[in-house]
Amino acid sequence: MTLDVLIEGLLFYKAAPQNKQRLMKLFCVGQEEFSAALQTLTNRLQSGGTRLTETETEIQLVTASELSEFIEAQRKSDFTGDIGKAGAETLAIILYKEPISRVEIDRIRGVNSSFILRNLLMRGLILRESITGNGYQFRITPNLLNHLGVTNKQQLPQFSEFLNAIEAFDINPT
Repeated sequence: MTLDVLIEGLLFYKAAPQNKQRLMKLFCVGQEEFSAALQTLTNRLQSGGTRLTETETEIQLVTASELSEFIEAQRKSDFTGDIGKAGAETLAIILYKEPISRVEIDRIRGVNSSFILRNLLMRGLILRESITGNGYQFRITPNLLNHLGVTNKQQLPQFSEFLNAIEAFDINPT
């Protein structure tokens, strides 16, 4: 595979800005080769639905700006519906295990949770905090507690029993 394809795949998988220096180390390439791959990727993406954005230190895949009206309509329709079983499952994991990374959430659920997390973030039910050099952690918001009708998560029914069950699962997952 070419470097531009590897970068694109990684950016799609990570679904978050990535540090350019870290990627150059990961792919064992220098600045010149990395920049050439980014230019190739940028050119290739010009006719599709995604674009490569680049700052001094980071790169990220984003939706093409010409799709903004369509994406906005989809975003609005996402808010009118139920969060679904996957959303409730992910929310429960964050509620009981916060702060928690996407990798940990994916491990517990057994699937990629990027789309669900984005949906919960957009609804204001969770927030994402940067961990210096190690990605992001997710936490619940006061908005979620308000929606659940409690002032803190310890007021949730059987909170301590669920927490003990989750800790037991982490020790001995079967």
